[in-house]
This record gives sequence, structure tokens and C-alpha cells, in this order.
Amino acid sequence: MLSGRRLDLLDPTPMDIEIEDIAHGLSFVARWNGQTLGDFPYSVAEHSLLVERLYSRLDPAAPAKWRLAALLHDAVEYVIGDMISPVKSAIGPEYEALERRLAAAIHIRFGLPAAIPQTIRRRIKKADRISAWMEATAIAGFSEAEANRFFGRPDPGLTDGLHLVLRPPTETRAAFGARHADLLAGTS
Repeated sequence: MLSGRRLDLLDPTPMDIEIEDIAHGLSFVARWNGQTLGDFPYSVAEHSLLVERLYSRLDPAAPAKWRLAALLHDAVEYVIGDMISPVKSAIGPEYEALERRLAAAIHIRFGLPAAIPQTIRRRIKKADRISAWMEATAIAGFSEAEANRFFGRPDPGLTDGLHLVLRPPTETRAAFGARHADLLAGTS
């Protein structure tokens, strides 16, 4: 990693994890395999910032630790990339196990439980699907009808005033790191 840490993907430990590496990696990983409109790719870091905002709208009383879990919901992609679901399924259980081990190390590193409770995971997944709908219709070339079919139409009240941000990776990296610091401070 750029921090100098050596990350064993098959046996990651919380001490191998640095937020700077996560923020950097996610800021350079393109969502939708880069097939989006705009001057910059829409990164996984930008997506994660949006998912955290949506999660906060779904559960305004959520404690900072669960908002942090929402921000980090795709953190494993800083080293394994943004793989589409059909490919994950084709690879099978080994991929899921790798993802689980890495996610557990990331969660523990930042004071979260290794496995996020199912009720929280479901709410994060709902925010993730709303984000995917927004991305699909705004920058990935989907019609609303197509996006509705794949992701479900979100409640407009949840998306009011939210916009996708396309900016240089260095700006996204800084925004992700700052939001992580704010949320981490709120968990203590």
C-alpha cells in the first residue's frame, strides 16, 4: 500500500489497514467500469459518500458508528476493485470469503463489529440501491424505467437536494478522508 503497509489479502489484519490507503484506492476505482458521463470517472469513494448521506436520511437518528459502516460499505474495493455482481457469483464462495475477511479487518480497525448487524446491513443496502438508481439515471445512460426495474424507484423525498459529484480523485480522496474523520470522532 502507499502508506507502506503490507496487506495480506488472504489473511488481513486490522493493523494492515490505513484510511489513507482506502481513501486513495476508492478515489481511483471507477463505478460502472468507467462507463459514465462526465469529465471524471464516478469513483467508489464518491459513491460511498453518497450512500452514507442516503443512509443518514433513511435513519436520521443513526449513531455515528453505523454511518461510518455505511461510508465503509464498499471499502474492500480499495484493493480488489469494483467487481460486478455476476462476476462475483461466477467466482463463487471463495470470493465472498475473501471479501468477508477483508471487511472484518477494516471494520475492526475502525471500531466497528467484524460483522455488521443484519438490520443495519439491510438499511445500508437500501441506501446503496438508491445511490445506484441515481447514478444509473444521471450518468450511466439508463432510462428511469430501466433503473426502476433494476434498482427500484426511490422515494423522491430521500433524494431531494442530493446530486452526484464528479471531481478529480484527489478532491474525492480528501472529502472521503474528512468524512471518515468526522464520523470516527463521533463514535468515541
